[in-house]
Amino acid sequence: MEIRSFLAFELPPDIRTVVSRVQGEMKGLPGVRWVKVQNIHLTVVFLGNISVEHVKPVGKTAAAVCSRYRPFEVSVGRTGFFGSRRHPRVLWIGLKGDLERMAGFRDELQAELEPFGIRPEKRPFRPHLTLGRFRGGGNPGPRMDEMLSRYSDLQSPACRLEELVLFRSELRPEGALYSVLRTCPLSEKADP
Repeated sequence: MEIRSFLAFELPPDIRTVVSRVQGEMKGLPGVRWVKVQNIHLTVVFLGNISVEHVKPVGKTAAAVCSRYRPFEVSVGRTGFFGSRRHPRVLWIGLKGDLERMAGFRDELQAELEPFGIRPEKRPFRPHLTLGRFRGGGNPGPRMDEMLSRYSDLQSPACRLEELVLFRSELRPEGALYSVLRTCPLSEKADP
């Protein structure tokens, strides 16, 4: 049996508050399927479908990598989208802070998890919080430009990400249901 899973940081309350406010103000954009605020995480590695037998060793491997890293400090940044202007796919909020160190963390996690059949992401790490996904053919036009301009420089207090979570993701008609399989604390005593 396999389960769909990913490694992510839960959002600190100060960042979740900003995300909730911005998403609420953007809800007028047409053609967007909004992610429930409680389901928005900072995904570090999407594992895809892994066998149930690999869940514990994957969690143990992730915990070992986490023990070599100090907590990350981040705050919200600008909004943006993936895809083209004519055919946007994902609307997101970016982050500022320890991103270079976090990219190294992601790369190390991917290298350590490869023996479990988890293929590394080749694209550079661009930490973001997904607000919503555009439905096929959705083009919000000038309204999106107005929103992106309005939120081009979001602010939040600097927040610490102290614990990576191994989540199970179950896709359901009413939306994804996430459950925690393991938590992996970062270490105050680590070097990177």
